[in-house]
Amino acid sequence: MDKRTLKFISLSILLILFAFVSVRAQESLIPLPTHVQWSEGTLDLSKGIQLETNHTDLVNERVLVEDILTSWQIEHSTTETQNKLPVLQLKLISSSELNESSEAYELTIDDRGISISASTPTGIFYGLQTLRQFNIQNKQIRKVTIADQPAFSWRAFLLDVGRNYQPMDMLKEQIDILSRYKMNVLHFHFTEDIAWRLASKNYPGLTAADNMTRWEGKYYTQEQFQELIDYCAERHILFLPEIDMPGHSAAFKRFFGVDMQSDSGIVYIKELLKEFSETFANLPYLHIGGDEVKITNNDFMPEITRYVESLGYKTVGWDPGSNLMPQTIRQLWMGGAEKIEESGEKVFIDSKHLYINHMDPLETVTTLFHRKIGEQGDEHANLIGATLCSWPDRAVSKPIDMFYQSSIYPAILTFAERSWRGGGKTGWVANIVPKNSPDYQEFRDFERRLLVHKDLYFNNKPFPYVKQTDLVWDLIGPFDNNGDLSKSFISEDHPYSNEIKVTQTAEGGTIILRHWWADVIKGALKQPEENTTWYARTKIWSNKNELVPFWIGFNDLSRSYASHSPQKGTWDEQQSEVWVNGLVISPPDWKQGGEKGALETPLIDESYSYREPTMIRLNKGWNEVLVKLPVGEFKGKSWDSPVKWMFTFIPYK
Repeated sequence: MDKRTLKFISLSILLILFAFVSVRAQESLIPLPTHVQWSEGTLDLSKGIQLETNHTDLVNERVLVEDILTSWQIEHSTTETQNKLPVLQLKLISSSELNESSEAYELTIDDRGISISASTPTGIFYGLQTLRQFNIQNKQIRKVTIADQPAFSWRAFLLDVGRNYQPMDMLKEQIDILSRYKMNVLHFHFTEDIAWRLASKNYPGLTAADNMTRWEGKYYTQEQFQELIDYCAERHILFLPEIDMPGHSAAFKRFFGVDMQSDSGIVYIKELLKEFSETFANLPYLHIGGDEVKITNNDFMPEITRYVESLGYKTVGWDPGSNLMPQTIRQLWMGGAEKIEESGEKVFIDSKHLYINHMDPLETVTTLFHRKIGEQGDEHANLIGATLCSWPDRAVSKPIDMFYQSSIYPAILTFAERSWRGGGKTGWVANIVPKNSPDYQEFRDFERRLLVHKDLYFNNKPFPYVKQTDLVWDLIGPFDNNGDLSKSFISEDHPYSNEIKVTQTAEGGTIILRHWWADVIKGALKQPEENTTWYARTKIWSNKNELVPFWIGFNDLSRSYASHSPQKGTWDEQQSEVWVNGLVISPPDWKQGGEKGALETPLIDESYSYREPTMIRLNKGWNEVLVKLPVGEFKGKSWDSPVKWMFTFIPYK
């Protein structure tokens, strides 16, 4: 075979692979539409495309489609041409032609061009967000027919800037991400014990630096606040401000010198609420808080609710919390998985076990993908959706740290998929489900799509997630350690001996043996016992002798607890250990080793997602990995330093 033939064959193989990658990228939509029918062939856009709209309300959507075509380097025209170009049509139609959802859309790509139809500009906007994800190669786009609508009308993300301030450009980037993945509510929590972060012209001292205990002097002007509201509206996102009352109000009390529930406090908070309503028009909802507070004035919440409603707002409040009125939408946040029935008049938003600050970054994607909102497959009269929450209670050194400590962007994409498509798995899931589960293949496919998006859209952004599927662990145990966590067992010396009996298997980069909320979330172990030691083993293939970065961690620290840093020379307080090919892997030289945790002490390197990976030398071929997992008592040393019996070990690549 001559060189020319070899070159031709090599080029052909590359083109086939290139086309395969292109198709896979095009089929990696998030959220996955409810109905997708791919067709053979592609639409040729090499000569350009002609834009058509049938309504003046689509001005913003027209700008968006032009931005998309420009990013694809596709010439586009708004007037008819003699070349009979394919047409990209944005078309508003009556709801009876589509269905009852104002967010539904239809997207068709065929020989004639691209058509997006919806009954509202919001539906057109979402159709364009789906179109944006198509991967254009050689100015060809694959043919498809999509009919899509959300399972839940409330798909929200909560940002807590009261505790840790975030600059405007960071907020806008998150809003952009929310809009691209069809999330439609930004819950903005800006009042806290730590700081009140919205300027008041009537009471300018409320945002003075000496009235804040963290990020002193950092707040949003009224002009910036309006800018955020407008930025959300342009992207079809409802801006939901939260003025937390009467709890989480120490900053209010420091400035005014009175408790919010007192007669004087009620006067002041009403003045602030009136100023807020007069400054920011056309906001339909106001979140009035109500959680984590001792009610000393039973009339406070009803009086405030009536006053807020008189200002033109529909109210939302936390449940459990204070004595909310029946018409206030309840945002659930505490307790186990519970089915929200279609009954009565109360309306609910689910935020139970949707606090990503409590989740290990890899666990986050697993949990959120399987999370069944309100234990219902889709919306009903009493359940409108859910809110994903990021509560960085613990101080951070810089705002970007929050994105590495909590898996914010992977969480948003996963939650966007689940809240748009509905469904999910009954009960709460911490680990990847077994291969024989009907949910396994769905998770595997979503992980593939998630990683495509990571590569395409987040290569310069914090995105702490790597492929977990196919990393299978043998779990061996239990061995009774009688409270001696250093005690060794046969698995350490001969991990692959014929005498070793595998108890069960688990899959993933993070394996949670027993969750710190074991009463409501099952771990990998069917019957975890105190004062026992387990071992986990696996084999990892390497094509050559090489140094490989690994994420390694134990008892991933919550960003809401004052968990202590590991002691120097240890991985954790449970004396966990790791070996690769019989060689012990030393823990990091902790920068805060042995220090007692405190909410005002930022985490630095305590968990794998925000420190440099551990470099491990792998041999060519199979490499044996052994993890030792002792545990004593399940009860932590204190309520804010719980035991989460788990480990993370995975190549970071």
